Amino acid sequence: IRYLGDLTPLQESCLIRLRQWLQETHKGKIPKDQHVLRFLKARDFNMDKAKDFLCQSLTWRKQHQVDFLMDTWERPQLLQDYYTGGWHHHDRDGRPLYVLRLGQMDTKGLVRALGEEALLRQVLTLNEEGLRRCEENTRVFGRPISCWTCLVDLEGLNMRHLWRPGVKALLRIIEVVEANYPETLGRLLILRAPRVFPVLWTLVSPLINENTRKKFLVYAGNDFQGHGGLEDYINREVIPDFLGGNCMCDLPEGGTVPKSLYRTAEELENEENCFLTDSIYKSANIFKGAPYEVLIEITEASSVITWDFDVSKGDVVFNIYHSRRAPQPPKRDTLGAHGIASLGPVNTQLIDRSWVLGRDYSMVEKALICREGESVQGSHITRWPGFYILQWRFHSSTTSTASSLPRVDDVLASLQVSSHKCKIMYYTEVLASHDFRGSMTSLESCQSGFSQLSAATTSSGQSCASSTVSR
Repeated sequence: IRYLGDLTPLQESCLIRLRQWLQETHKGKIPKDQHVLRFLKARDFNMDKAKDFLCQSLTWRKQHQVDFLMDTWERPQLLQDYYTGGWHHHDRDGRPLYVLRLGQMDTKGLVRALGEEALLRQVLTLNEEGLRRCEENTRVFGRPISCWTCLVDLEGLNMRHLWRPGVKALLRIIEVVEANYPETLGRLLILRAPRVFPVLWTLVSPLINENTRKKFLVYAGNDFQGHGGLEDYINREVIPDFLGGNCMCDLPEGGTVPKSLYRTAEELENEENCFLTDSIYKSANIFKGAPYEVLIEITEASSVITWDFDVSKGDVVFNIYHSRRAPQPPKRDTLGAHGIASLGPVNTQLIDRSWVLGRDYSMVEKALICREGESVQGSHITRWPGFYILQWRFHSSTTSTASSLPRVDDVLASLQVSSHKCKIMYYTEVLASHDFRGSMTSLESCQSGFSQLSAATTSSGQSCASSTVSR
């Protein structure tokens, strides 16, 4: 018990009993006492709760061979070049110190180029490395060191970092870490927090354990300098150079991941996800005369519909419509327009052909023409409950102005064009308005996508589309 810290007789008894139970019932590798103790602490030494918590994690570790992760996983070169984090000496208490320059990291580029799986493996590897470093520092300092300190520099953080699929990936990673590495974070120092930080905190904090949240210290601007700042927790001689110290911190500079390295929706979907069950992206084909539509039911006005999509082939027109009644998907055996059977796969078209725009449904965003290769992000604040339809349709740059009947050659050419398809990969999510109303009020001067989420919608039938769409 020498390196486990000061335990009361009751706490020591709990540790001994849980360890004995594992030896009697658990098949496989028995974790070290330090590991068992973390799960007991996380459940306030409640034996039953700690037992369930620990067993779920041990099953997860065995299922995904986490014990061998550091020896078997090779970090992609992209992570070595663009992931702006690394271990850097230790804090005043002897805890290993991890430094992350999040504001300099292209989170969207990393998710799009590598997928969530690789980023999660990166974070898990860091946690496994952290456990090893705690053991080493315990031996070096001759006292129990069971957790590490993380320093996060947010200089450069902007609305790009609030790209919703990236935040979604972060939340899923936090869930995995919280479930399997309890009581490993000793302190989190957040430096140079910009005005956009409250939004990110609103998104992330609900998933973080209350005990963990108490370990967060946030400094805006240069508040980390001087009394009560960084030097209270880290020796002056190891403060990184980019924070005004004299110690060189060898981290990748980060920068923007080239779009040429982005992976397609098919590649992300077909990736063998061991730790995650699905991809956050979906792919869709759009044919001429057969738009692709996504139905979203909204029960509370002022909810926020967000989207992010890339046009990987062809040109498309993007629209958002609203209807007070639910659209009925057409039957599979329904013929297409003019009684001509479809020549290819048919997308589910939600807007009935008999519906009249302005009577049965309305357009709530100005139509957006999106060219091949473009990446589009945006949001819409809903004015009314009901059914919203996101629609992507084939866009042709040529339109016929002839009033006479079409020639046979024109019909055949049209059919040939219609056999061509556009392709998109997309992500959409609905956010409750109350989650953002408070944290967004300080960001109204920002000029990017999510800066307008808390603004009231005043124009008739429109929602500030121009200010909430970026490419």
